[in-house]
Amino acid sequence: MSLLHADVVIVGGAGFIGRALAATLISRNKSVRIITRKRERARALWPLPRIEIVEANPNEEASLYEALENADAVINLVGVLHSKTGKPWGPDFDTAHVKLPARIARCMNRRKISRLIHISALGASDQAPSMYLRSKAAGEAALRANQSLELTILRPSVVFGAEDQFMNLFGRMQKVLPIIPLATPHARFQPIAVTDLATVIANCLDHPTTAGKHYECVGPEVLTLYELVHWAGVYAGCPRPIIPLPDGAAWVQAWIMENLPGKPLMSRDNLASASVPNVGSGPMAAELGIPSPQSIHSVVPTYLGKETPRARLADRRAKT
Repeated sequence: MSLLHADVVIVGGAGFIGRALAATLISRNKSVRIITRKRERARALWPLPRIEIVEANPNEEASLYEALENADAVINLVGVLHSKTGKPWGPDFDTAHVKLPARIARCMNRRKISRLIHISALGASDQAPSMYLRSKAAGEAALRANQSLELTILRPSVVFGAEDQFMNLFGRMQKVLPIIPLATPHARFQPIAVTDLATVIANCLDHPTTAGKHYECVGPEVLTLYELVHWAGVYAGCPRPIIPLPDGAAWVQAWIMENLPGKPLMSRDNLASASVPNVGSGPMAAELGIPSPQSIHSVVPTYLGKETPRARLADRRAKT
C-alpha cells in the first residue's frame, strides 16, 4: 500500500529524535500519532498540525494495541542508555530494547499493520561487550523473526542537534568546570544530524523497497570522543583542557557516577559500548536519500555558538 499520506504512529516520539521526526513527517502530509505515557512530555509538539498525542503505556499490551488503532505504519524510537546490571543484560534494557519491540510486533500483527521502521544502534551485536548493544541486537532478532512485518532497521551512530544531550552536555560542562577529565578519549564516533536521521526515516517510509533491509546511519566524518568534546568547548566559546583518563580511573569514575542519585551521566556499560568503534562500514546507502550528510561543524555552531538567539538571551539575563 502507498504510505504517502499515511497515519503514522511513533512509539517514543516525545523525545529529541521524535520531535524532529514528527515535524518532518507532517511536512510530507503525514498524520502523526505520538504514543507517550505522559502527554505533558510532548508539549513542544502540541502546536503542530495533523498530530495526535495519545497517552498510553507501550509496556502494557492492551494499552499499546488500543493506541495502534487505524494506523498505517509504526516507527519505534524507544531506547535507553542505562540499566541496572543483569544477565545477559539489565532489566531496563530488557524492557525497552527486547520486550517492547516484540510487543509492538504482536500488536501490529493483531491490527494487521505490516510496515515498521525500528531504530536500533550502530554496533548492535549478540557478541558485543556491552549489555546495551547486546540488548539492541536481541530486539532486532525478535522483529526479524516476525515474518508478517515489512521491517526496516536503522542503526544510527550518536545523534546531534539543537536539543541533544550530547554536544550540549559537553558544552555546558566546559562552562562550569576548569578541566574535563575524560574517559575513553579515543572512542570513535560518526555522528549524524537529527534532521538527517529524520529525513532518512521519512524516506524509508515513502520507499517500500527499503523493507526487509537494515542500514547504517552516519555522518560525514569520524571523530574521537576527545575531538567531539574539544569542538563542543570551542563552539560554546569556553574550551577547557581535556585530561584523558587511564582505563582504571575511567572505570572508577563510571562506578561513582552509577551510584550517584538520579540518572547517571556515565556507566561501566557505557565504557564497554565505547570500546566498539561507533562508525559505519562506508557512506550511507544512496537509497536513504542523504547524499551530503551534515557535519557537526555546520550544525553545532548554530546552537552552541555565542551568536545564537539562545546564547544572546542568556547573555542579556546574565547582565541584568
